[in-house]
Amino acid sequence: QVQLVESGGGSVQTGGALRLSCEASGVSYSRNCITWFRQSPGKEREAVAGFLVGIGPTYYADSVKDRFTISQDTAKNKVYLQMNSLKPEDTAMYYCASAPSFIGRCSVKWDEYSSWGQGTQVTVSS
Repeated sequence: QVQLVESGGGSVQTGGALRLSCEASGVSYSRNCITWFRQSPGKEREAVAGFLVGIGPTYYADSVKDRFTISQDTAKNKVYLQMNSLKPEDTAMYYCASAPSFIGRCSVKWDEYSSWGQGTQVTVSS
């Protein structure tokens, strides 16, 4: 059974940085994606960055390119989201999710992910 646990959220000012961590257990390290999504009140859940386990990043939302970096620590079974130059519009609940991938990249559709963490809140103040 897949279990995902996020950590690392918090409150920062504009321009600050945070590193989110997603600890994954029960994930097959073969053809699996770990993708970070975010959702703020009144908005749809959107994919932020996706990582094909054992391969590398396959997706960044345009709004976070050059500011966010997704990476993996295989030894620790963790996928990180380093978030730099944070903006108020990055404020959201951030979730990591897991799903198998058979197309060599990670889906950006939240309803194609069956395993989710509980979320971690990120708040960026101006």
